[in-house]
Amino acid sequence: MLNPAAAARRAIPSVDRLLNDSRIATLATEYGRPLVLETVRAFLDRARGELGHDDSAPAFDDAQFVERCTRELERLTRLSLKPVINLTGTVLHTNLGRAVMPKCAAEAVMRVMTQPANVEFDLEGAARGERDSHIERWLLRLTGAEAAIVVNNNAAAVYLVLNTLGMKKEVLVSRGELIEIGGAFRIPDIMSRSGCKLREVGTTNRTHLKDYAEALGPRAAAIMKVHTSNYVIQGFTASVAETELATLAHDHALPFIVDLGSGMLVDLEEYGLPHEPTPREALAQGADIVTFSGDKLLGGPQAGLIVGRRELIARIRKNPMKRALRVDKMTLAALEAVLQLYSNPARLKDELPTLRALTRAAADIDSQARRILPSVVAAVGDKATARVVECASQIGSGSLPVDSLPSAGIAIEGSGKNKSSAAQRIAAAFRALPLPVIGRVRDAAFIMDLRCLDDEAPFLAQLTELKL
Repeated sequence: MLNPAAAARRAIPSVDRLLNDSRIATLATEYGRPLVLETVRAFLDRARGELGHDDSAPAFDDAQFVERCTRELERLTRLSLKPVINLTGTVLHTNLGRAVMPKCAAEAVMRVMTQPANVEFDLEGAARGERDSHIERWLLRLTGAEAAIVVNNNAAAVYLVLNTLGMKKEVLVSRGELIEIGGAFRIPDIMSRSGCKLREVGTTNRTHLKDYAEALGPRAAAIMKVHTSNYVIQGFTASVAETELATLAHDHALPFIVDLGSGMLVDLEEYGLPHEPTPREALAQGADIVTFSGDKLLGGPQAGLIVGRRELIARIRKNPMKRALRVDKMTLAALEAVLQLYSNPARLKDELPTLRALTRAAADIDSQARRILPSVVAAVGDKATARVVECASQIGSGSLPVDSLPSAGIAIEGSGKNKSSAAQRIAAAFRALPLPVIGRVRDAAFIMDLRCLDDEAPFLAQLTELKL
């Protein structure tokens, strides 16, 4: 006679019988037979492995098996890239996708996603066109440049410029500008990969015009200035004005390249924010080529923008690597829509989510925090306490790193003795909501900075599902 465990194993149905079960067949229709077959086999193997060799071995339960398969299929087919609510206090959060797109950009992308588009087709001449033309006209208007190119990010822009203009030659850069930004992106590494040789000039904290002049030699290809957007050196410092560097470069028939990193097309001081150099300013000061990002302060999609002199842009455009670094029609559509917003500065703050978040008044954010606090208190119940706190938001993505924006938020503390552990559990509970809420843990509390909570309705609607 078979022992209970052996009998239970023999009672486990075959794969074929399960696939003929109407409930499994329904799953196969919804999720596809290959995925369902893979799931059924995996759970059958697990069921056999779970059966022990004692008298307590459980019997196979068809209904429970179907339920487990259903839950697993739901998990497997759940999209991993999903919207979240950014309450970290960092407006341009690299890990959360940086700039939020305006509605006009999303609509533009949708139009070209679902049908053919004239990406490289000249509708007037009925001939092959240039994909950069869709954004070039706006970049020329907004920066004063003679020509423009778009690639997939600013690292690619810097690489393409240096590979074209400095291949196997020297490019002069101040030691104080050899920056590293998020993701271990380093200017020296990009220069090396682009095929040019870095010629360091001056010292970390002080670089003078004579340092550049003395470093110029027969192998010099360009002078480059990198905007130190993610840190600031204070104290005994010296740097060379861009106008002076431009004059020195031009006196030696060399191009002057400026990498702005973040990049902004309008003067932020007009919106009560600290000044950030613009491409128009850099070009006016003598830069021949300027590179900057599309998904940081500009508020658009991920892109690297190259603007400058026509003949240099023409050379860069002919580089074979341009094709490898080009953007697709969705990026072009979103970027064109965002750039068009800049043609009407009076409405820019209302229509561009990045600028709207950066310019929110602290008093407005505080009012929002006090308005939603009762709902948060009700959601956490007696397992935690919640209160309104002052916060200091940051712009993020290497933009204006030493400048903070006064803000307000809600701090939640656990009721247990281990406050730090409780704060981590609370943070995990908010991340587990249908629309994950991402805050930060500080001083043994989970803090939600509300600067980026543009629409509070979705946040409030799901609080009843919070499980602490």
